[in-house]
Amino acid sequence: MLAADKLQLQSTLKQQATALKEKEFNLHHNNFMTVGTQAAVLAGLDVTMFIEFQPPANEEWPFVIIPRVLKFVYYVCITSAFCANMLVVSQTTILSVLGASLALRGPDGSMMTATDGLYLERAMVFKSFGMGLILTIASVVSVVWLHLHWEASLTCCILALGTLMKMRQTYLRIVKKFDFDESLTVDFQDIFDGPAAIQAIPVRRIISQGLRGMGVSSGSGSSGDGDKKRRISTKGSHDADMELNDEEIALVRRQRMLNGQQSRFQTV
Repeated sequence: MLAADKLQLQSTLKQQATALKEKEFNLHHNNFMTVGTQAAVLAGLDVTMFIEFQPPANEEWPFVIIPRVLKFVYYVCITSAFCANMLVVSQTTILSVLGASLALRGPDGSMMTATDGLYLERAMVFKSFGMGLILTIASVVSVVWLHLHWEASLTCCILALGTLMKMRQTYLRIVKKFDFDESLTVDFQDIFDGPAAIQAIPVRRIISQGLRGMGVSSGSGSSGDGDKKRRISTKGSHDADMELNDEEIALVRRQRMLNGQQSRFQTV
């Protein structure tokens, strides 16, 4: 009876600890959805600017080299802006779909792996989004000189450059206001390592399980003398082997012990 109560208490702690990690996962997921939506809007704007704009002929200029340089800068900027925004859309879509799938359908500890993965990928997504914004405004700076007289072109160019400077100042001001030390953030590792007994699943193990699900056996790879690794056969497949170090083997054995306790509890 005490063993059953202990197992029930451990299961309750594990469920509550996973729910805490889920809040952080939802935060990153919502941020990616917001950035991806704005990037899709900017990508549509870039396509419109690329297709609808009809530059004047080069013969209308006293020097042919000037419109050619302006057109070159404009089309390079607008194409790069479109590619950067589409990169953001693709990244946020893949991260949202695969991250949510791993967190919900993955093995024990997948919520931690998915949340940490989203957190690590956010820097690349935000940089691509910022690059798309800058290149879109840079294309406006070049296109005004092709379409307007020099008085209007100079005014619009100053406004566009002022917008870029204001965006930079706003970014630095907001980052400084909401900046904090990452080492002081709330960490649930003591709960996961303690009473909840939840360990993040190694990425290599997740890949191996995914390959086994598709009927593909994982490769053995080259094992050097300095790598202290062992080969263990997975349950249900004698052909698919994984190379794990001592720490990962301990995690596997611990998970098997927990599965054995749960099976005995169900039998009782």
